[in-house]
Amino acid sequence: MKRVLVAPFALIFVFASSAAFAQQPVASDGKQDSAPALTTGDHASVRAMEIPAGTQIPLKLRQAISTKSAKPGDAVYAETVFPVVLNDRILIPTGTYVQGRISEVKRPGRVKGRAEILMHFTSLIFPNGYTAILPGSVHNMPGSESQNVKGEEGTVQQNPDTGKDAGTIAKTAGAGAGIGGLAGQSVKDAAIGGGVGAAAGLIATLVTRGPDVMLPEGTSVQMVLQRPLVLDESKMSKRPVSY
Repeated sequence: MKRVLVAPFALIFVFASSAAFAQQPVASDGKQDSAPALTTGDHASVRAMEIPAGTQIPLKLRQAISTKSAKPGDAVYAETVFPVVLNDRILIPTGTYVQGRISEVKRPGRVKGRAEILMHFTSLIFPNGYTAILPGSVHNMPGSESQNVKGEEGTVQQNPDTGKDAGTIAKTAGAGAGIGGLAGQSVKDAAIGGGVGAAAGLIATLVTRGPDVMLPEGTSVQMVLQRPLVLDESKMSKRPVSY
């Protein structure tokens, strides 16, 4: 009698186990897949937008910079003047703020050595407040006749002002020759006076510093990305917060 009662319960257990096993997801290789399903919403994967290294971004300075007063550690403020487009999409709009730091400052020498200033751009601030770390340096100074950019780091160097030095010597020599000629009423005296004036002009040139780097507000600066710039698309698409 006991065997007759046990058999139905055994059959029910077998059928229940088979149904549960049929509901388990099976991988393509025949093994059971235990990985959890992907979720959406707040847990969705972040889509990164990458601007390649070497991309040039035109800027304009928002404050004046001079080797007379600048020192390492001073902040640099600028903004983009033309959008950066990639795959038919504007990634960096016009008017995006750029912040940086001055790394080195070199005053001009009295005998030799030109004024130099080195600055790096460190962050990009979008209109909605999203901030991205920026690996940028100065690549060029468009339209500048007084400065040039040297080296991979982008050091801004003041061009030499040799014409001004020659003019100072010539002007002083001419004045000395005139005074000598009037005093001695002779060509010899004029020559002596001219020599003295030239020497004085040379001394004045040697004790005077060369021209400083002067970058007025609004100066055009061509920035170049030293490394790829990775942007978070979800943060870029957020609207500015209004107060």
